[in-house]
Order: sequence, then C-alpha cells, then structure tokens
Amino acid sequence: MSTLFDFDESFGKIILGTDEAGRGPAAGGVFVACACFCEKSETLIKELAGLNDSKKLSKKKREALFDIVKNNTINSIVNIEVDEIEKINILNASLKGMKLACEAVIAQLPSSDNLLTLVDGNKLIKEYTYPQQFVIKGDGKSASIAAASILAKVSRDRYMEKLHEEFPQYNWKSNAGYLSEEHLAAIDKYGLTQYHRPSFLRNHFNKQLTLL
Repeated sequence: MSTLFDFDESFGKIILGTDEAGRGPAAGGVFVACACFCEKSETLIKELAGLNDSKKLSKKKREALFDIVKNNTINSIVNIEVDEIEKINILNASLKGMKLACEAVIAQLPSSDNLLTLVDGNKLIKEYTYPQQFVIKGDGKSASIAAASILAKVSRDRYMEKLHEEFPQYNWKSNAGYLSEEHLAAIDKYGLTQYHRPSFLRNHFNKQLTLL
C-alpha cells in the first residue's frame, strides 16, 4: 500500500519499524521484529499491496506477505520467553525485544547515520541510543512497522503451533495462548505448563478461589 511507504518516506530518513506480537496471551513468549526497507521498487510496493496491521489480515495473507517482507528487508525477529516476561513484566519484555531486534538490524546496515526508528504504540524503547519516535497504531500507518508486525505475528503463530504439538490439550494452534473459554477450562483441568505466564492468570485463580 503506497501510502504506508509514503508515510515512512515523509521523514526523509532511513526508517526502521518495530512491532510486537503476543503481549496479551497467557501462554508463550512475546515476539518482536524490526524491519528496514533499504531498497524500494514499484514492483515491491505492488507485491506488498494490502500490507497492514497483521491482526487485520487473514492468516493466508500474512503468510504470503511474510516471505516477501523477509526477503526484501533487513530484519530481525526476537522472542522474549515466559521466564523473562515474569521477571520484568510484559511491557518491559516487549521493549527489551524491540531494543534487541532494532540493534541487530542496525548492525547489518552499512551506516548508522540518518536513521529513525518508528515504534508501534505509545512508548519509546528504553536505553536505546538511536533516534526514535513512537507511532500510535503505527502498524496501519507505516510500511516498516506493518512489515515488522507481519514478521512478529507469523513467527509467533508458528511457534505456538509447535508448542501445540507438545501440549495439544490447550489448543494453542487456534487460540495462540489467549484466554479463550476453552483454554481456561483446560488450565483448570490440566494445570499450568512451563509456557504459561502465571502473572496473567492471577485474576482467574483468585476468581476460582472465591467460588469455592
């Protein structure tokens, strides 16, 4: 979608976009990606028609866009696992992932001059030494953030499908770790795994205790 590229180009800088997938679920890590389109062509822009916030796209569309983005950007995808999320909380885990992913992309660029990192949301990356700007709902405005959104979402979905093979009773391939009624019922029946985030389930367990 050319308007998303126009948004990035309006800054007159080399743009890095960063976004996450998996802040809300109660199981699995949070995936963060950074993407930088160093070279853009009319053909590429046409191939990425429909590039948008990954949550607004079908799984089939995200999968198709994933390979195009992966092959036409300098990118990095980071997974911050559950133990780290529990130690530093989900917001800090997401921001840590953004820092790691963005620095990994910058290390692959020929120069770190004239860069601007666009961060989806309303927070800036902590202890990050490069120019940055947050963009609220940026995955629907910036091509680079939208690209990072695709990389993070598809990578996390694939990861949750693998975890599903280990623990099929929770149906993570369908709920991606979110607290659906089915997922909560499975937690009550089978308990927690090492992939669950206990801090995200306090309210549920407190409610269960209240009902006893």
